[in-house]
Amino acid sequence: MRQHLTDPLRFFAAFVAHPRQMGAVLPTSRTAVRDMLDLADVPAADLVVELGAGTGSQTGEILARLRPGARLVAVEIDAKLSALLEKRYAGDARLQVVTDSAENVAAYLDGQRADVLVSAIPFTSLDGKLRQRILDALPGLLTPQGVMVLIQYSPLLMGELRRRFRSVRWRITPWNVPPAFLFACSQQDADGTN
Repeated sequence: MRQHLTDPLRFFAAFVAHPRQMGAVLPTSRTAVRDMLDLADVPAADLVVELGAGTGSQTGEILARLRPGARLVAVEIDAKLSALLEKRYAGDARLQVVTDSAENVAAYLDGQRADVLVSAIPFTSLDGKLRQRILDALPGLLTPQGVMVLIQYSPLLMGELRRRFRSVRWRITPWNVPPAFLFACSQQDADGTN
């Protein structure tokens, strides 16, 4: 995971410019990222989609777990942060960085569906209609056995997730500023059936 000392400053600058879009003043901690990714089988994935890539705190850990020949599509709406990701991971052919809104991600997947969807989008700070459009699209981005993992800073999204996914597991990771709620969502029941 390629973190740099300037990442918190870059992230904070993006927050100041677009607070509702960023949702937090600091990048997600390494421990919280690892805890979140442990909720899905990234090493077995053919396609991982990351929404809200930021400075790459999730991106680097996903790439560290991703097998050769797999693909990571990292979506970041902030052009400066997107350019940072392009530069930082330029040597990794598995990564495609997209500068766009998460609501348009399907256009970049070439008809594929994700085995793992990773989201750091601050859903509770988004405009309500935009939040609904993105949330409504998420189940259709996953394979039938796919898992979406996401980090939020409150449990307020739980009802929205339960309306869209058959299974929603969650836990709190205190090793983040602020402490974070981690969710794993899928269309499979706990016993693995669809």
